Amino acid sequence: MLSVTEARERILSHFQIKTPEQIPLADSLRRILAVDVKADGDYPPFDNSAMDGFALRSADTSASSLTLKVIADIPAGSAPTVSLQPGEAARIMTGAPLPSGADCVIPVEDTDFQNRHSGTPAPKTITLTKQMTSGENVRLRGTDMQMGDLILKTGRRLKPQDLGLLAALGIAQVHVYRKPCVALFSSGDELLPVDAPLEPGKIRDTNSYSLAAAIVEAGAEVIHLGVAKDDRESITALLDQAAQAQADLILSSAGVSVGAFDFIKELIEANGNMDFWRVNMRPGKPLAFGAYRGTPFIGLPGNPVSAFVGFQIFVRPVLERLSGSMDGGRQTVRVRCVEEIESDGRESYLRAVLQNQNGERWAVLTGHQGSGNLLSLVQADALLIIPAGVKCVPAGSELEAILL
Repeated sequence: MLSVTEARERILSHFQIKTPEQIPLADSLRRILAVDVKADGDYPPFDNSAMDGFALRSADTSASSLTLKVIADIPAGSAPTVSLQPGEAARIMTGAPLPSGADCVIPVEDTDFQNRHSGTPAPKTITLTKQMTSGENVRLRGTDMQMGDLILKTGRRLKPQDLGLLAALGIAQVHVYRKPCVALFSSGDELLPVDAPLEPGKIRDTNSYSLAAAIVEAGAEVIHLGVAKDDRESITALLDQAAQAQADLILSSAGVSVGAFDFIKELIEANGNMDFWRVNMRPGKPLAFGAYRGTPFIGLPGNPVSAFVGFQIFVRPVLERLSGSMDGGRQTVRVRCVEEIESDGRESYLRAVLQNQNGERWAVLTGHQGSGNLLSLVQADALLIIPAGVKCVPAGSELEAILL
């Protein structure tokens, strides 16, 4: 069997980043930037007030000169034409440009002007109650960004605050990489729709929901193909539909093992190629990779936990590569295990809850680790990695864990 690392590298070697496209700024949340973004000017573009108050010369706030003449009223959005002389001030609103001659802003509450109701005209004079220093309560030109600064790098997944910054730069159309597209189906005669009552020997189809959600979470689009029956005709029909949809990847769950009714591996080999179909890991050994009629194919195991783990370890990196993401995937941390853990020698991914004790992270397994136990997966916030070849991990040992 292939090691996890070798299997992942062989899969990734078949995928390249998708071509860029331009989309409206409003639609770009969580999309991956395809170009570096640089500041096209200084931001803020002018010195402006950080609060409502009075613009003045700090030199005029000495103890011997505390009353100033107010010569202008400067609302936000205006361009002041006055130039302050010694002994003069101008009422100013937050964000308004600083008038020539001013070097600071005193808050309204630090003056004798108490009438702050909307529509109140500026006073003729103000008396100050504190001294000011040059630059106080002023946002200077270029303090946020300067012309030519690299603001956002290619490969960044755009966040809400990034969209605000792009808007400030006047970028209405954003260059992003195209979203990967995954054609998804489950297989198995035992699977029922989610709203169907349970029948003897049947279970509800869970993988169609968890895997589709994981695909979307990774920034890709899903083509829902449904559930294939355990026969060649049904499976072939869905594989053909996936290939015709020109998806970047066909993803299935179940049907890739060696059971008497597992036909997917056989059909992939007959209509394309099967690169490998077993990986030295737990859960998820029967993982298949190949191509069907020219479209890459990954077959995950049918057990829900095995399918989830297989997605995180193999499929998510594919989607990140296709989308151009530089996120680096799931974060990994070093943790200590609370209890002794036995393994079978395969690289294992065990469900665990992390606890903080005296500044260290400790991992506690979430109960039974059976690959069909969804509740223990829901309770977990990490996958604890037991390296290949290790059959017993003493309590207190340090291991790597993938944060969920």
